[in-house]
Formats: sequence, C-alpha cells, structure tokens
Amino acid sequence: MSDKSKKQFGVWMDSHHATIVGRENVDSGDFVVLGHEKEEGQGGNSSENAANNAERDSLHKLFKNITAHMQNVDELHVTGPGVAQEQFIKYLKETPQYKNVETKDSTSNKMSDESLIEYVASQFN
Repeated sequence: MSDKSKKQFGVWMDSHHATIVGRENVDSGDFVVLGHEKEEGQGGNSSENAANNAERDSLHKLFKNITAHMQNVDELHVTGPGVAQEQFIKYLKETPQYKNVETKDSTSNKMSDESLIEYVASQFN
C-alpha cells in the first residue's frame, strides 16, 4: 500500500482545544483543516473526586469529537503542549476501531491553521 492511499490525519491539541487536519479527498489531495473541537467547560463540583471524574469525562468527549472527523484512519500525527496528546493516543489504543492506527506524536506550541497544515504534510512526506 503506497503512502498516497493511506488515510492520514494530524491533530494539534491541548486539554481544551483540537484542530483536525486531513486530506481533501480522504486518501488523496492536499491537507486541509477538517474541523475544530473545543472541550465543554465543567461547572463547580462538590468534591475532588467528582471534579476528577468530570474532567476525565470531558476529555473523553473531546476525544470522541476529534475521532468523528477521522473515518478509517491509517496514520495519525498528534502534536501539542502537555500530556493531552499522550492521553489521546492511549484512548485510541483502547478503542477497538482505532487500536491498529499508526501513531506518532510530538510537542509543539499553538500554531495557525496554515502552519499546522504545513507541519502535518511534512510529517507524511
């Protein structure tokens, strides 16, 4: 299978936002921004345990929203600050339809959509 027919995606994310990049025609064409996702903020919680559960649930909802943009993904490059991308990769490995996805990750600061598109394209060349 050539690299051109693989379904390749890139995600820049932190624990509150994500930008998803993929090819125009799913497995061919130039990379474009497919969408932006934002974590929904949580209200006040009565205990630390409830706050931790709410944060985890909120992050998982963000992960589900991200994967909704990536149908039948073969290769994924995840970048961003902090540990959210590591948690996202772990989430994918624990999700049956994504467990065989070839993933790479890196650390980067927030970048413009155009810079992210260039960066993701360079990761798959």
